[in-house]
Amino acid sequence: MIPVDPASPVPPFEQVRAGLARRITERTLAVGTKLPTVRALAADLGLAANTVARAYRELEEAGLVETRGRAGTFVASAGDRPRELVREAAEAYAVVCRRYTIPPDEAIAIVRAALDANRP
Repeated sequence: MIPVDPASPVPPFEQVRAGLARRITERTLAVGTKLPTVRALAADLGLAANTVARAYRELEEAGLVETRGRAGTFVASAGDRPRELVREAAEAYAVVCRRYTIPPDEAIAIVRAALDANRP
């Protein structure tokens, strides 16, 4: 189940999206896994169906899940695309760091700080 904190400043749809995205990219939800229906997940989490539907739409736009009509929503095989995008961004970041002679340890510390600052 995906934890949703009603007291969090992060909107519930984003908590659901981020929770599912994390499980997909960490491979705890395997490619081809059928996700619960929007209504079932909404009921389990105590959320409105539209909230979960928005999270699913954003996951589909990101290529992490695919909807197969009445068959349901499944973890997409294109789930590796986000990793590819991150790798490309890391390569671009490395180029900038070398250009401005930022030492590797400092560059990594900057990334860690950015990741920690943007955690939901």
